[in-house]
Amino acid sequence: MTETVSGSAAKRGKGGRKGLKVERIFTRPGVHPYDEITWERRDVVMTNWRDGSVNFEQRGVEFPDFWSVNAVNIVTSKYFRGAVGTPQREHSLKQLIDRVVRMYVTTGVEHGYFATDVDAEIFEHELTYALAHQMFSFNSPVWFNVGTKSPQQVSACFILSVDDTMESILDWYKEEGIIFKGGSGAGLNLSRIRSSKELLSSGGTASGPVSFMRGADASAGTIKSGGATRRAAKMVVLDVDHPDIAEFIDTKAREEDKIRALRDAGFDMDLGGRDINSVQYQNANNSVRVSDEFMRAVETDGEFGLRGRLNGEVIETIRAKDLFRRMAKAAWECADPGIQYDDTINDWHTNPETGRITASNPCSEYMSLDNSSCNLASINLLKFLRADDTFDVENFVKLTELIITAMDISITFADFPTEKIGETTRDYRQLGIGYANLGALLMATGHAYDSEGGRSLAATITSLMTGVAYRRSAEIAGVVGPYAGYARNAEAHKRVMRKHAAANDEIRTLDDIDKAIHTAATAQWQECLKTGEKNGYRNAQASLLAPTGTIGLMMDCDTTGIEPDLALMKFKKLVGGGSMQIVNLTVPRALTRLGYQQEQIEAIVEYIAENGHVVDAPGLRPEHYEVFDCAMGERAISPMGHVRMMAAVQPFLSGAISKTVNMPEQAGIEDIEKVYFEGWKLGLKALAIYRDNCKVGQPLSAAGKKEEPKAETAPAAAAPAEVRPVRKRLPKQRPAMVTRFSVAGAEGYMTASSYPDDGLGEVFLKLGKQGSTLAGVMDAFSMAISISLQYGVPLETWVEKFTNMRFEPAGMTDDPDIRMATSVMDYIFRRLALDHLDYETRSELGILSAAERAMQANGEDPASLHSPDAETERETLAQTAEITKAPAPAAASANPAPAAPHSSVEVIESRQGRTADAPLCLTCGTKMRPAGSCYVCEGCGSTSGCS
Repeated sequence: MTETVSGSAAKRGKGGRKGLKVERIFTRPGVHPYDEITWERRDVVMTNWRDGSVNFEQRGVEFPDFWSVNAVNIVTSKYFRGAVGTPQREHSLKQLIDRVVRMYVTTGVEHGYFATDVDAEIFEHELTYALAHQMFSFNSPVWFNVGTKSPQQVSACFILSVDDTMESILDWYKEEGIIFKGGSGAGLNLSRIRSSKELLSSGGTASGPVSFMRGADASAGTIKSGGATRRAAKMVVLDVDHPDIAEFIDTKAREEDKIRALRDAGFDMDLGGRDINSVQYQNANNSVRVSDEFMRAVETDGEFGLRGRLNGEVIETIRAKDLFRRMAKAAWECADPGIQYDDTINDWHTNPETGRITASNPCSEYMSLDNSSCNLASINLLKFLRADDTFDVENFVKLTELIITAMDISITFADFPTEKIGETTRDYRQLGIGYANLGALLMATGHAYDSEGGRSLAATITSLMTGVAYRRSAEIAGVVGPYAGYARNAEAHKRVMRKHAAANDEIRTLDDIDKAIHTAATAQWQECLKTGEKNGYRNAQASLLAPTGTIGLMMDCDTTGIEPDLALMKFKKLVGGGSMQIVNLTVPRALTRLGYQQEQIEAIVEYIAENGHVVDAPGLRPEHYEVFDCAMGERAISPMGHVRMMAAVQPFLSGAISKTVNMPEQAGIEDIEKVYFEGWKLGLKALAIYRDNCKVGQPLSAAGKKEEPKAETAPAAAAPAEVRPVRKRLPKQRPAMVTRFSVAGAEGYMTASSYPDDGLGEVFLKLGKQGSTLAGVMDAFSMAISISLQYGVPLETWVEKFTNMRFEPAGMTDDPDIRMATSVMDYIFRRLALDHLDYETRSELGILSAAERAMQANGEDPASLHSPDAETERETLAQTAEITKAPAPAAASANPAPAAPHSSVEVIESRQGRTADAPLCLTCGTKMRPAGSCYVCEGCGSTSGCS
């Protein structure tokens, strides 16, 4: 796909340069990618589950049938442009993709990227196919802005600069405000600002950078991000040799002490609470930029000099270990500061003649020149795992070429928040291709995340991706020229390319899958060096690993960025309403890969569904436990397991990695020191930790909280009496309802019998034109359901299990309340729910009658259909039925039913019996899940950091 041609077709380019020849990857000549997709209409109604308010509503949107509810909801609510309810509002994924892709294609043609118009058309079709099939995604600003009348901003985050003048400091405040207003984030290094231990020209003492941080923090807290409710994404860096470094390290830890004191005094100090705004420095991530000199002083227990900003002279000498301990202690208390390894960062810098890298974006994955921006896209790795568990190297290479080409084109038409950022970005054209779903890929292929095999596979994929990206960049340079700053940095850039290639040669492969990828990566690096020597490079940077929060949900990824799987259980929303807790789909695939038979797999999956982990799962060999280790839960990956994975892929990235190393609550300060020190020894560029429950201002949901069992009043030696469910049989004469139904033309009958005092107790099913075998199966199924109902299994449990089950026949029904069914079972249990469950229970399951849906669409409350008298009657009957039931243990009746989970994190909480340290989404109230060093909401796609 990457060869170039010259000739008359390419003379539209500057100076008659040759253009890129594009080959087809996934599409066919004469067939548009949309024509090979089955499209369907969906209704998107997003609510805050805490108060029931509707956050967003758009009905009849068009998406591929294989897109999940979450992906549809997030794309519709976040990325569709135009006012809801107007003709200008986008209503189809086709419109969204076309708006973006056509801008890329038009710009590429205008600037001579393609050899012929046919190549441009193939580029359009391939990009469209890949996006529609969730194979990759651009970062959020592309979807927000490209192809609209708004400024064509394509960058998610920026690096700013500030000098030691009041004018520059005020410019910093202004530039950050503009960036936050646009929904993006920024980072900068404050080390040029003189310390509070130095004098002003007037003779007074300087305020110091920490003082100015206070003003910037207040501004960020006021503006927030994009005018929305989430806090601004912001990074503040200070060099370890700055005289105010100790004050900088302690800022957030001291504020955490204040939060605790105010909380204990009765103030509302939760994130988003009414009193949290009185606390300072909460709107930024803080990082200390450490040098090799400092780390060696820590290693040898030596002294280290803090230098004045005016003349660089040492104004104070300290013991390096004491300062290092202070950093670890502050991180232990409040998770800040993180650490950035300055010499490692600049040793891999392609543009040192232009300036040093001094800072990062808020999530620490983008590190480049001051006043520059990061332009990101991420590949869904699981899309390249074939059914035979081999990795599709060829198509991965071609897609990477396609993405790099598109990303470079976007810089040509992009707008930027300041003139300085625009100038630097156009001159150096930094890109950030990355990936998501690594954790799912490793598990699906039977690799433990914390294993040599897992790290080898991750390293080879990352090396292949970056090798292809830079090789493609060199080819583009041969068409439209290298980046403007290349000439002065050519030797340094080529030196870094050789470092990447040398690191690739040192990878030790262990399996057939990573050997094949490594062979391809080696070939790509050889071609990259050869082509780059001839043409130079179009892009100063090419790759990094971003958190992939919102776009990870858009691509239906199981895991974000470089992260392992969060847990083995997931929360899944269902088409048509309702939700369910499922075992990760990668688990059975991994078990198959490991050689287990179908019966064993079913038993293990059932055990996970009940327990949330694999320890003592029937038939699972202990040596395979590690394959199913996750970020949270019974077998959580150790902190150093995360660090070692980062170290495995870091040599193959232009930038760094957005990732927080989670540590257990019982971890000590020494453990944090070890992680920070090993990160330096292993060659990381940046590292952040988070110790569970170290922060007070983190609201925890009620889901999963379990009350401590109260002490028994009975003697300790008394054995508890065994309690068994009691079957409550139906009388010989009982009320019954017969329903004739048709699903996609297949007719059937359902007889549902109830107890005289209300409550379903028996179901019998008969399908028309059924053979004796199917008739027997349906009779057996009916008896099993009926007996379970008589033993007290709630009907809603069966409804949760069988609604949205998919198999033929499926389609239109003749029931006005249930127009579509995904199977006969889906129809039957929806009908039973409508006939036998109260409105509140059904609404939680997403099952409403036609009349109730009509009221909801008109903005009315469907609950008004159910009169108070009827509700009172139901409650009385329920109480009567309760009296006739077998007595339950006192302890069980004393505890209220736990709140239903609304996210994967809450599912994990319900399994492990303790709350997870994650914030609640301020938009919809759902508990968020980690995504790199940020958090993302599975309910609405909001993030706590970069988009």
